[in-house]
Order: sequence, then structure tokens, then C-alpha cells
Amino acid sequence: QALSEIAGMGGGGGNLHDMRAHPLAERQVDMRGFCNPGNFQKSPYLSARGNIANIFRGSTEEGYSAYHADKYDEDKNPNGIINFGTSENKLCFDLMSKRLTQADMNLMEPPLLQYPDWKGHMFLREEVARFLTYYCKAPAPLKAENVIVLNGCGSLFSALATVLCDPGEAVLIATPFYGGITQSVFLYGNVKLVYAYLDSKITGTSTRPFQLTVEKLEKALLDARAEGITVRALILLNPQNPLGDIYSLSELRDYLEFAKRHELHVIVDEIYMLSVFDESATFHSVLGMDRLPDPQRTHVMWGISKDFAVSGIRFGTLYTENQDVAKAVASLCYFHGVCGPVQHKVAQLLRDRDWINQVYLRANHTRLKAAHTYVTDELKTLGVPFLNRNAGFFVWIDFRKYLRTGTFEEEMMLWRRFLDNKVLLSCGKAFECSEPGWFRIIFADKTHRLQLGMQRIRKVLEEREKEILAEEKEQPCQSDQDGKADSTDEVIFVSRHQEPTCAGTSNLGDLIGLLQQQMRSTDWLQKNTAEQFA
Repeated sequence: QALSEIAGMGGGGGNLHDMRAHPLAERQVDMRGFCNPGNFQKSPYLSARGNIANIFRGSTEEGYSAYHADKYDEDKNPNGIINFGTSENKLCFDLMSKRLTQADMNLMEPPLLQYPDWKGHMFLREEVARFLTYYCKAPAPLKAENVIVLNGCGSLFSALATVLCDPGEAVLIATPFYGGITQSVFLYGNVKLVYAYLDSKITGTSTRPFQLTVEKLEKALLDARAEGITVRALILLNPQNPLGDIYSLSELRDYLEFAKRHELHVIVDEIYMLSVFDESATFHSVLGMDRLPDPQRTHVMWGISKDFAVSGIRFGTLYTENQDVAKAVASLCYFHGVCGPVQHKVAQLLRDRDWINQVYLRANHTRLKAAHTYVTDELKTLGVPFLNRNAGFFVWIDFRKYLRTGTFEEEMMLWRRFLDNKVLLSCGKAFECSEPGWFRIIFADKTHRLQLGMQRIRKVLEEREKEILAEEKEQPCQSDQDGKADSTDEVIFVSRHQEPTCAGTSNLGDLIGLLQQQMRSTDWLQKNTAEQFA
């Protein structure tokens, strides 16, 4: 609630659930409250901005801190917290440590120990341009002059928000989204986010749950402008975190055309572009499009932390044809530079195309796919719905049936329950999801940690299910099923799990078993209509 007040979602009072339940047009947005800590406990040693930064801590930071204070270790701390919350690839340490310690990496020449061009050493920017040309399938060679190097994509979001927006202005983004962006654009740039809320229901032109459409972007933009909010840019995450969606070329073109119509910059984050681990899925980079609708307002970022499993090496890169934007961002690179020896290592890594293609990507994709299969098979066994995607390190899971009242407060209680049982997940609230009960789990981890973590998750869910059944015997549940996700091919629903039902109703498992048995008869579908079965 504090975060929402600060970010300008609400002018005063009100609880978080109420704020999210109402569309932007129905809320009063107080821009003065955006930079004012209001009624929060202030430190006399900090400025107003310092106090805001100090209280800018949600469940993500709380869980991250708890994990670092009690990390699971197979030998030293077997009862510690297993981290399924932080999006890191822990499957390829063997490959990366071997490659990063080879002889060609250990160069130490004077230029690497001196101040560089703040955009990055030219040898690295040239290598980045060649790398992106190849892996983004650019129709023409990309230019090193359009490349800028910073210490991670968080710094890039911060720098771009600062140079594209004035304080108090906004950037449009679809929810749910990686929550760290809120912090990146706000803490330095004093820029807020305007949300295009996506949900699990398939309505209108949508063909899958949580689908981003131009209509939803148009509505969010118009609602924001009706509130007097100036929106300067649109953020696109492709592949999308936490959903795992990969946008088609036609979708990308529609989003970019929408932005051009409204003269919005488009910031495209493609940090998971090489982490598409199934051949049935095809990633399309914005840089691979034949023609950009508005090249001067299109800015693409990528980094090595995800695709090369080295989140501890802070490196991100921006590609933009707009030299005004490039120069403005470069002026902030003094604060976000990458040290010379690391720039050399990254350049060596990116130019080793044979190793990347023949060794690393093959092994990484195989390991990601195996880990994803293990976790999703476990979810199917538990009867837990999830979005079945083939990109990134995460699965978007529907735990709504474990919420008795379907509120964000109850979601937070379930999140804490997992943490108390020594497994860290990310709850939907951390991604500004509009529906309580969705969680993100990271599967890019070693088998023994996946097994133990899923055991702990199973324990919490089984306990919670028993509690709900006991509560419903005392107090019959309502028949409203609006909170359940649509049963489509896009969301995997499994029949073995019995949903919480009112006392006296038929067992769901028995009904489904009967249905499956009857459908084996060749003439059953002809003789039994859906209406009769209902």
C-alpha cells in the first residue's frame, strides 16, 4: 500500500486491493503524493527522496533478504531456504566457469585499466553489433555507433526513463511484469508506470490468457491521459517475464504501430531472447524486422545475465538509432560503467560463435527444457494450473484455488507460508498482477534443489487444501466461479486434483473419471449433449 501511494496510484488512504480493483479512470491520481512520503515513518537522517528509497521494499526484497540470511546448502544448511524466486539460471555454471577462465579471457592491457569511452570500449561495441546482427537476424548489419554498454538492464531502464521522461511523467507497461522495472524508472528518474492490466480470461480479440492487445494498450493510455498523466513511452518485454510469452511478428508490428500513432518511445527488453528452449517456439527480435515503424523512437536492450547464466556479471547493452537518446544515456554511463577487464571478457565471449552455438546453447536449452518438464510434471500431479510456455526460466502458476477469499492479503499469507516452509516464490502482487493468487516459480535450478523445493511446495498446498475443506464444512462456499481461469489449451488444467467444493456436492474426480470412461464409447458424444451432462 505504501508503494502504491508513493507511485501515485492513489492520492490518499484506501487499501491496495481496492486500488487495483478499480481501473485508472475511476481512481484519483495525486501527482503531489508521488514525491511525498506522506504519513510514513521518516528517518531524520534522510531527505524525502532518501526516505522513499528506504521504504521502497516489497515482498520481493523481503524474500530476497530472508534467502541470503538462510541459504539452502546441501551440506552446510540443508534446512535453508531454496530460492525459486530470483530469476537466475543455475544450470550452466560448469560451462561458463570453464569458458571464462580460458587463456584468451585473461588480458590486462593499459587501455582496460584507464577511463574508457563512456558508451563502452569500441572493440566491445563492435562485437555487440555483430552479435546482435547474427542472433536477432537483422536484415542489415547493425552499427557499433548505435551501441551503448552499461552495467545491467536495470541501469538501462533507469537511464532511459530519465532521458525520455520528465519527473512525474509516465511509461506504459502491461501487467503482470518484472517488478524491478518500477524501482528502476522511479528511484532516480521519478517516473511512474501506467498499467495495461491483463487477466486470465479470454475475451474480445484475445486468444490466450494474459494476452496483450492493442485495445488494452489504447484503453490504458486514454485512461491515463484522462487523468492528466503524460505518457512518454511503452515498455515491451519479449520474451515476457513472468508469463513466458513470445510475441509474433504481427503482434510486435501492431504494438510498434500503436506507439507510432501516439508518438511514444518503445523500450524493448529482449534479455531472454536466447533462452527459448523449445524448437516449437520461435523468437522474433524487433531488430530483425524488415522495417521499424518509428526507428527514432525504438530502443532495444539485451544483456548476458540471463542468456549466459552470469547474473553476477553486470553487463547490459542498448541499441538505438537515435543519436540524441544515445548521447543523453551516455552522459549517465559515468555512474553505470562496466570495468575494462569485464568488457574484454564479454567481447571474447560474444565473438566465440562456435562455442556458443555448438556447446553452450545446445546444453543450456536441453537443461532448461528438462528442468521445465520436471516442474510442470510436478504441477500436473498436484492438479495445479499453469501457463505452458517455452521461454525464460519461469512458470506462471495459478494458486487461486488455495485462496479462500481471493484477496491479495490472502495471497501474501500463502507467500509467507511458502517462505516459512523454506521455499521462496514470487507472488503475483510483486508483478502488479490484477488477479490475486498467481505465482511465479523459477525452474532453472539443479535437480536435487528442484525435487526438495517441490516437496516443500506440495506440503504447503496439501495443508492449505485441508484447511479450506475444513472451513467449508463449517461455512458453505459461494458458487461464484469467476475467479477461476479459463480452461484452454494455453492454460494446462489437470483433472486429478479435486477443487474445494461445497459440502454435499459430487466429487470432481469421480465426475471426470465418469466423463473419461463415457468418452471412450464411440457413440457417447452423439447420444449425450453438453446440456444433458450438465
